[in-house]
Amino acid sequence: MSNQKARTYEGDSDIKVENPDMIICRCEEITLEEILQAIREGAGSVNEVKRRTRAGMGLCQGRSCGRLVRKIIAEHTGAKAGRILPGTFRPPVRPMSLKTMAELEVDDE
Repeated sequence: MSNQKARTYEGDSDIKVENPDMIICRCEEITLEEILQAIREGAGSVNEVKRRTRAGMGLCQGRSCGRLVRKIIAEHTGAKAGRILPGTFRPPVRPMSLKTMAELEVDDE
């Protein structure tokens, strides 16, 4: 067991996001208002927001918008941002060429 400090997901940013038309998820073009609507409808986690809005389902798999979505959820639910876990990812998280996949070693065991 390592002595590493537990990882939290709180960001250091004090930026306030207030414009309802601001794009939060660039890949899926999801606005702040769409995320807030999902939260008003009961979404309290990144995965619940993702299911209702598709935020985090684009090419970057939430690497661009994930922290901001967690911050928005925290601000509007009263939860601590560090308690809101990041969304789940579906492999491959990054695009991979067929050539690269074909060259992967296969373990027959």
